[in-house]
Amino acid sequence: MDGPMRPRLASVSDFQFGAVATETIEDALLHLAQQNEQAVQEAAGRMGSFRETRIVEFVFLLSEQWCLEKSVSYLAVEILERFMVKQAENICRQATVQQRDNEKTESHDWRALREKLFNKFTLRLVSCVQLASKLSFHYKIINNVTVLNFLQALGYLYTKEELLESELDVLKSLNFQINLPTPLAYVEMLLEVLGYNGCLVPVTQLHATCLTLLDLVYLLHEPIYDSLLRTSIENSTPSQLQGEKFISVKEDFMLLAVGIIAASAFIQNHECWSQVMGHLQSITGIALASIAEFSYAILTHSVGANTPRRQQPVPPHLAARPLRAAASSNT
Repeated sequence: MDGPMRPRLASVSDFQFGAVATETIEDALLHLAQQNEQAVQEAAGRMGSFRETRIVEFVFLLSEQWCLEKSVSYLAVEILERFMVKQAENICRQATVQQRDNEKTESHDWRALREKLFNKFTLRLVSCVQLASKLSFHYKIINNVTVLNFLQALGYLYTKEELLESELDVLKSLNFQINLPTPLAYVEMLLEVLGYNGCLVPVTQLHATCLTLLDLVYLLHEPIYDSLLRTSIENSTPSQLQGEKFISVKEDFMLLAVGIIAASAFIQNHECWSQVMGHLQSITGIALASIAEFSYAILTHSVGANTPRRQQPVPPHLAARPLRAAASSNT
């Protein structure tokens, strides 16, 4: 052998559907729907600002280098996003206090806080990946030696103590609540329900395509959601207020999941697209038009022409199914 074997990445064939009891699926689906509704209602301010393409690409490439499963990379992005939003809000508060009181002391110097955040961004990003790896039940945890060697290769000389302090800073900032839902959890749960409800497209095939499209949405987050915003308001130049109101859509993981699955179904077998759309509408309560528009935005940025926007959605009464999530906020 030319070198040491790298740990085997999870194969799509390793993922099994249909192994969970119906009652468990229903409870889990309802729990995810409730979490999503709360997230949508609380979405405001700078949320979503740090899912920038270069940041996401860095996390994805680092996760791939460390042979972490996809769920870890998505979770790392979400942890980093929430941490950075908290830090940005703190800096803004400090700036407001300084402007009001005209304080110049170091403890209230928001410029120093901003500079510190900038200088330690790579360290914080790596800490988020490491924390996400610790929440994975099936794959190795990234140890401190691996992290320090990686940072050293980039020219950063940190100690183990500084690495631990960085993880603790992230945890404290998020009140130790880092076991966050990710869009992948919604995608896989809905695929589980689709399999139970007799979807014509094999869910294992949909799962593989969903992972690819979910990567795409993360990497092209702003272009995809910008096109979705322009379509929803039927205006190519949305106002600042319209953009702020649209933040709740960006944080709607249930809507993202149905859009991902619908787009995947169109790629896999466009003749079954209407049936899958009907299933998704029945399960989540999300309007067919919303699912179609989201899948259209995703497909436009992935495969281009011949998208489902030119097709007629299936009537709702053709899609009644037994498993359903209470997601009234998405309709």
